[in-house]
Amino acid sequence: MSANPIEAGEQHFLELAEDVIGRLGPFLEQLAEGDAQHPDPLGPDLVESLQLDERPSGRSVVLDLVERAARYGFETAGPRYFGYIPAGGLPSSAVASLLTQVFNRYATVADMAPGMVAIEESVLSWLCREFCLPAGSGGLLTTGGSNATLTAMVAARDAVMGDDHGNGVIYVSRHTHLCVAKSAHVAGISTDRVRQVPVDDRLKMIPGDLNAQIERDRDAGLRPMMVVGTGGTTDSGTIDPLDELATTARRHNAWFHVDAAYGGAFQLTESGRERLRGIEEADSITLDPHKGLFMPYGIGALLVKDTSTLSAAHHVSGPYLQDLEGMNWLPDYSERGNELTREHRGLRMWLPLRLHGLAAFREVLDERLRLAQHVYETLRAEHWLDVPWKPDLSTVVFACRAGDESTKEMFQKIRNDRRFLLTSTAIDGRFYIRVCILSFRTGRTHVNDLLQNIVRLGPDRGH
Repeated sequence: MSANPIEAGEQHFLELAEDVIGRLGPFLEQLAEGDAQHPDPLGPDLVESLQLDERPSGRSVVLDLVERAARYGFETAGPRYFGYIPAGGLPSSAVASLLTQVFNRYATVADMAPGMVAIEESVLSWLCREFCLPAGSGGLLTTGGSNATLTAMVAARDAVMGDDHGNGVIYVSRHTHLCVAKSAHVAGISTDRVRQVPVDDRLKMIPGDLNAQIERDRDAGLRPMMVVGTGGTTDSGTIDPLDELATTARRHNAWFHVDAAYGGAFQLTESGRERLRGIEEADSITLDPHKGLFMPYGIGALLVKDTSTLSAAHHVSGPYLQDLEGMNWLPDYSERGNELTREHRGLRMWLPLRLHGLAAFREVLDERLRLAQHVYETLRAEHWLDVPWKPDLSTVVFACRAGDESTKEMFQKIRNDRRFLLTSTAIDGRFYIRVCILSFRTGRTHVNDLLQNIVRLGPDRGH
């Protein structure tokens, strides 16, 4: 009998793992001083060399190609990446991914991997306690905030509207993340049933306007299905008045959802908990551990006040499942979301949280808030800059008082300096530059380097 051509054996695996680790060490070491962006165009020669072949390739050849491909684009793992919402990529979580994938347990149904499900459930239970959710709360880990939002919306649709959801209405602001409108479309909610509620001069949804819009819709024979508050917008990091929105949603028997994909992790800190006041009243909460908990990309979380709403919306069964007895004290995650075959994600969070300790995460998150305040105060001191909003979280938005053209010119100069990566946005038709501080690798030195780079572009410096 010929040897299995794929099962290469323990020694081969150990050599491969040793080679990989040997390459990752230098990569991590250079992050501190490396550029935040590598804008060289991806050449056709590399694209061609990445094509698959019938014949096997040597380990060095394959890993060299992976390293070359990874060099292109933004250095999202580095300390000078201030664009969009940074994700730090904790190496300890990557180790957990390796363990998870080698063990290869099917942890969607508790019977098949109860120990791994217990690990994931311990993470979810801890998150529910952090958000002060009541007994009976729970959730699941997803691929990210978008999938978590869709899962929550389906549960809300069925819980509030039943089988007839044609006249259901969802309430958002213009700064609500685009995944909400996308989820509404996938969940069968007409785009004209997604209402944009006005915001105030601090970019926060106005509760009085929300109530008035709901009243108008009810008078027109429509039903309020879901109110979406945001715990940290992508544009500016703004937190809506969650406690007041919760009160309005309850008054009209609507599901109250909080999109805290960005800001939810700050609930671990005393300061963040105060800023997110009212989030504990939510029927559902989304947060992205691959943002504020510094995990690698690919981990989102959904928490719900009543897990039976998830089960009611996602329950399925089939005769081929009759051998599984079910474990009443552990959930089947297939009953809480759309995925039947899903990667076990619990260990990717549990291992870093246990290894480093919760206090370490709280400390690093607090420092992100302090660094954002430092950026705000420093830029506010520059008379030629307009920094209109005090940061609710760790994002600072600014522009040149001279107008959009000056702001765009400054933005391009910063982007041309490969050391830093910032992104822009448009608010009320005006061009703004964003600084978002979230990577666990970003320290005061990196922030001060960025601030010096911005300040020296001012008109008083001859630029």
